[in-house]
Amino acid sequence: MGNGGKASRLIAGLVMIFVMAFAATAKAGECRENQVLLRGDWGQARFSVEVADDRAERAKGLMFRESMAANAGMLFVYPAPKQVGFWMKNTLIPLDMLFLDQTGTVKRIHEMAIPQDTTPIMGGQDIMAVLEINGGLAKSLGITEGSEMRHPAFDPALAAWPC
Repeated sequence: MGNGGKASRLIAGLVMIFVMAFAATAKAGECRENQVLLRGDWGQARFSVEVADDRAERAKGLMFRESMAANAGMLFVYPAPKQVGFWMKNTLIPLDMLFLDQTGTVKRIHEMAIPQDTTPIMGGQDIMAVLEINGGLAKSLGITEGSEMRHPAFDPALAAWPC
């Protein structure tokens, strides 16, 4: 079996770990700074997150990390909606990037960003937050554009799924 088979088994294993962790810790209505909840026609998912909400944290992001837990991620939060772009310079693991507007709705998904690549990955206009998760998880879990995120960073008066 080539690398494709190994990658498929790794992603399947990560998804299984994620599902078990979600089932073990799920509590309806819970809203915490260190986690995000996502929902859509595909179901629901929960990620433990580090929040990058200032310029220095957003600049560093997930650089130089060699791994990340299956149910983990980093949530980049901006003070106001804007056009954002990311690159993978000094980032060692493949990532999926979910770009969200001020309602917490996923507007764009960039799958399997290539480690160390300096090509800009643009999220579009009016982006308020970006969730980075392990590459391949968005597709494996079925996360789609239009999915909604629940997190305290989104103004409850505007949020599609408020805290």
